[in-house]
Formats: sequence, structure tokens, C-alpha cells
Amino acid sequence: MSDRTLPLRSTSCRFVTAIAAVFCALPLYAGTVVIPPDVTVDPLVGGFNEPLAAREARDGSGRLFVVEQNGVIRIFDGAQVLPVPFLDISGITTAAGERGLLGLDFHPDFANNGLFYVDFTADGLAGVPTGTTVIAEYQVSAGNPNVADPNSRRILLTIRQDFSNHNGGNVLFGPDGYLYIGMGDGGSGNDPCNRAQTLDPDQIVTGGGCLNDPTVALLGKMLRIDVDNITPPGANNLCGANPDGSAEYAIPADNPFIGPDPDNACDEVWAYGLRNPFRFSFDRAAGDLWIGDVGQDIWEEIDFEPLVTLGGINYGWKPCEGTHPRGNPNSASVCSFASEFPVMEYAHSDMGMGFRCSITGGYRYRGSVASLWGGYLFGDFCSGEIFLAEETAPGTWEFVVLADIGSSLTSFGETEQGDLVAVRQDGQLFIFNGDTEIILADGFE
Repeated sequence: MSDRTLPLRSTSCRFVTAIAAVFCALPLYAGTVVIPPDVTVDPLVGGFNEPLAAREARDGSGRLFVVEQNGVIRIFDGAQVLPVPFLDISGITTAAGERGLLGLDFHPDFANNGLFYVDFTADGLAGVPTGTTVIAEYQVSAGNPNVADPNSRRILLTIRQDFSNHNGGNVLFGPDGYLYIGMGDGGSGNDPCNRAQTLDPDQIVTGGGCLNDPTVALLGKMLRIDVDNITPPGANNLCGANPDGSAEYAIPADNPFIGPDPDNACDEVWAYGLRNPFRFSFDRAAGDLWIGDVGQDIWEEIDFEPLVTLGGINYGWKPCEGTHPRGNPNSASVCSFASEFPVMEYAHSDMGMGFRCSITGGYRYRGSVASLWGGYLFGDFCSGEIFLAEETAPGTWEFVVLADIGSSLTSFGETEQGDLVAVRQDGQLFIFNGDTEIILADGFE
């Protein structure tokens, strides 16, 4: 898919109540499009050590929590980066290739319970093999809201990894209050263990580097769990449970594979057929799920789930790469495997400001810049390009290069107000600004 042009948005719009007011000046479908002329991507703060994510806590503090791959989370309070880390787990993880501290999100009731969740690969954690994905809960210390209690760790879930790459790593709470976990296909290349399409843990491929462990059936999937409840011992279809069937999490009653089913699938699974959903997000206005799934050698893709979905979607990897048969560079080729196609894709050979090789999933913009409102912003790790996409007709999304911030674009995040932040691996964070600003109602999300 080549770059497209984007619609120029309205110059101003003031919001005081309902979200419907957002569209007072912004048509749903604007046809052919151009780059908004007023938007800039400006340096916000720097000095971080290989940052991979930036999160706000939804607690009214305005703080931005920056995840460093080496196992440290730091706080930018709007004026400075606080000298004392919020959390330091560098003793139980190591930044190596695609391993390390990879994800963070805060409990929907964080303002009251102080709970937050991290995704990291273990290294030095007692009883956990090196490279294993760990989903853990921590709590803020009683005496200082800017420092977490390292002794509060509760491990919810561990997932073995066949190889060192494709660990996924993003964790986010959805609008339903459940925790979503993005898991890559276990690594190497071309999913040699067929993890993305294997739902039944009794049918996992073993040998040749493919591990014999039931948790590998969770690889290549989006998981959805309830962190506020636990599962008691007994028989169940939890692939991440303890040997007695117990787990430090529960399964939402409407998960698509819960209970007995023809595929004997893991109850934790929400969607499957993914290669490496390194970064995904929820639209804070509409609740929809957007997944940036990193491609193999040719095609990068963005998958979309509307809020009303019932889950259980197969996104096609590894028979399909984007909308094409895996490894087929012909843009006219169409994958015949029965699966959900992405809403957008691009090829590594599409040359923009630099070589493209790995998608960095972003956000549907819901911040204060009027000319960006409703667009989906994402990027490419290698080229450093930031793209702006719009739905130009029902179900048809097109995109254009909006900016170039240099290579190693690792992530995007939102401020408490919904303004978008871009994260670059060299330690610099950027923020999107514009001349035409929206004034949001108090408490709007």
C-alpha cells in the first residue's frame, strides 16, 4: 500500500459536554485528504535509557510514566524527570534484543488501590526460566506516590517463550476493565512452532527449539484476563494455570473460548493468528481495539476490532502476511486462508523518508489538536516515519506520512488529556502540537 493523502480538518471546535460534539466540525468521511498544515511533532523530554513505552495513570496527577527496557520505570511530572525511579526491577530482567521490561498499565481504579501491571521477560527471577514472559502486579508504596513498593509483586501469569524474539509485551486495560496482553508467536522466523494458529495445548509442536509446555499455546495471541479475581484449584481450560488448576487471575465470562469448546482452546485467548502485536491501543472515545502487528519480511499490518466484537477473531498469521500469502511481495496477491484482513498495510519496499521494516502501533487521536482528531497515528521503527490515517469511506482507511522523527520509533502513548506522545529508543519523547486546539470538557476521556 502506498502513501495516501489525508483530509484537512476544521479549524476550530469547542467541546463542553458529550462526545457527539466532537463531530460538530469534523465530517465522518472527508474523501481524498491532505496533511494538516498546523501540526508539529516537538521534543517533550529526553534523557531516558532505551524507553519503550509512556503511560499515564488516570489518577489526575498528570504524570507520565516512562518504561525503560532495562527494567526501570521513571516519572516525568511535566517539569522534570524525577531522580528516583518509580520502579526498578533490573535485577530480574535484562534488556537484550527484544527482551526486557516491555509493557505497563495502571488499574482502572489506580487512584484508589495503587495497583499497576508490568510485562517483562525474566532473567534472575527465582523459579522462572530466563526469557519467560511474566505478567506481574505491583502497588504504590504507602508513603510516596512517586515510588512503588518492590516487595508488593504478585505474579499473575508466566508464559514460556520458544525463542528470544517476538515477545509482544504490551499490556493495557480495555474499556471493559479487563487486562489485555499482546503475545508474539514465540520468535525465530516464520513461526516454526505454529503457535499463532494453535489453540489446543494438546496439539502444540515440540522439538527443534519448540518447547513442550502448555503456556506456549498462548503465543501469537491477544489474551484477556480479570485481574480482580482468582481461579480456585480444579479442572479448567486455563493454559497458564498452576498444576492444581489455580491461577492468580480469572477469566471473563464472555471470553470467546471459555469452557468446553470444539478446539479445546485456552480460556485466556481473546484473538489469535498474530505474529508480534508489539503495540496495540484502545480508542479512549469509541473503545475500539487497534493492533499494530509486526510483519515478517514484506508486509506490515494494522488490525482493527470494534468495541462490539465478541472476540475469537483469527488474524491470519502465518498463512497470511497482511492481506497476502506469507512471503508474497505482489501487491495484487490475496491470501485465501479464512481470516480477518487488516484495515491497513504497507510493504517494506514502500520507500518514504527511510527504509520501512517494523510497524509501531499507535492511537486513534483524541487529544487537543483539532486537525488530528479522529485520525489514527502510527509509525515505523526503522524509518522513523509517523503516519496519519483516516477512514475515507466506510471500512476504508488511507494514510499519509505526517512526520519523520528519526529511526527507532518504539512506541506511542497518551497524556492524561489524550495528547499523543511518541517514544524514540535513543531516550527522546515527542509530543504532537497544533495551532487549532480543542477545549475538552472536564473529565472527558
